[in-house]
Amino acid sequence: MAITTASSRLGTEAFINASPVELRSRATKEEIAIVITAVYRQLLGNDYLMQSERLISAESLLRDGKITVRDFVRQVAKSELYKNKFFYNSFQTRVIELNYKHFLGRAPYDESEVIYHLDLYQEQGYEADIDSYIDSPEYEANFGENIVPYYRGFQTQTGQKTVGFSRMFQLYRGYANSDRAQLKGTLPHLAGELGRNGASAVVSPSGGGEGFAYLAPQRGVTPNSTFGGAGTFGKEGRLFRVEVAGVFGAGYPSTRKVNQAVVIPYAELSPYMQRVQKQGGRIASITPL
Repeated sequence: MAITTASSRLGTEAFINASPVELRSRATKEEIAIVITAVYRQLLGNDYLMQSERLISAESLLRDGKITVRDFVRQVAKSELYKNKFFYNSFQTRVIELNYKHFLGRAPYDESEVIYHLDLYQEQGYEADIDSYIDSPEYEANFGENIVPYYRGFQTQTGQKTVGFSRMFQLYRGYANSDRAQLKGTLPHLAGELGRNGASAVVSPSGGGEGFAYLAPQRGVTPNSTFGGAGTFGKEGRLFRVEVAGVFGAGYPSTRKVNQAVVIPYAELSPYMQRVQKQGGRIASITPL
């Protein structure tokens, strides 16, 4: 069941009605090819795969029925292909975020999950850490031997924490986007949020031709306030935090685009949004306080 009706705006409509990809007995060559493609797309974060990079030997074993989908997932995860794309050039906490996304289809729920995998990697190495995801009861319960892992974080289901929904949007930036083409690059996307045990606002993927989505500063953001005067606070009763992406800063139009967050009364929302649009910016989120 979908957790939101705004799937088209949030870029998740591709997952709402799609059935999990499963390798069934007596599958045709075409059906096996679909399974292989689905595994690559899920584990490589929709990144482009060249023909020369494909794991031909592992694919042949799967086609011949000598290994299961879970075995194929394991071989891809332990391959130099996967390591080159995500392991060698990324912060370790970023690797863990992607492992949760790729293998379990969700974002980490709390900092203890990240610490567990940091310790496991340090003590037992890369392959043991990969096995801990693929051999976990969670993987078994959701995917078993022959279902390709998929993004579970966009659905409501037993055992799925609600906070995982908003966090998935820090890791997923649209169906046409890849895990190696996001604004934060190889830096962790959830470290600050997990450390605070908080939940971020849902920010939809960038759309149109702008190719720009809201990106908060690495050290956090301190909202500016437009109600510095004594008579402005509480105007019209409610206050809202507005996050803005791509607005030109001071010195417009000679300076680069920046992100910012402000806290403003309800009555000032419309004029502020109009100013943002005139400066070439976009409203990333509006959250009542």
